[in-house]
Amino acid sequence: MQDATALARRNRRTMFAAMGFVGFMVSVSFAAVPLYDLFCRVTGFGGTPMVTGRSAPGAVGEPITIRFVAGTHPNLPWRFAPAQPSMQLRLGEEGVAFYTARNESSAPVTGISSYNVSPDIAGRFFQKTACFCFQEQTLEPGQSVDMPLSFWVDPAILQDAQARGIRTITVSYTFFRSLEDAERAGALANAGPHVGNARRP
Repeated sequence: MQDATALARRNRRTMFAAMGFVGFMVSVSFAAVPLYDLFCRVTGFGGTPMVTGRSAPGAVGEPITIRFVAGTHPNLPWRFAPAQPSMQLRLGEEGVAFYTARNESSAPVTGISSYNVSPDIAGRFFQKTACFCFQEQTLEPGQSVDMPLSFWVDPAILQDAQARGIRTITVSYTFFRSLEDAERAGALANAGPHVGNARRP
């Protein structure tokens, strides 16, 4: 009898430890998104456009094509898309593009975006002067917003032997649910059938 009781106690401890570890890893996975993006936007690593305070120097060379794509994490109930599939502009010329987002749920939802460009090497030359990235955005139920991106491509790309032949750059944004909002939604979902059904997005 004592052996069975001790075994049950050990099993419970093991189960709680495993659940705690899983919860910790989920939290870390959410936190990793903004931390990784902070590193990338400062260094240009992985095709992340550089953060700049510089003004566009003026148009030079032949036009290149800038493509815009969008994605959302599965737990974010938004419809998110570029307002234009692509545009053409010359090196050193400032461009302005828009993305649109709509909250498809019945509750306020907060999201945060990451972005990068491809080919990866173009990240060092894609200069963002204003955008909605890395900042939390809260949308009310059914609310739609237009989100602007202001940017230019550094003419220094012509001096890079590996990048000078690039004629198309793809800008990709992905929205994730913020960690705080995801935790709040999870707490509501676990609060019981009545609260979960009434408030869950």
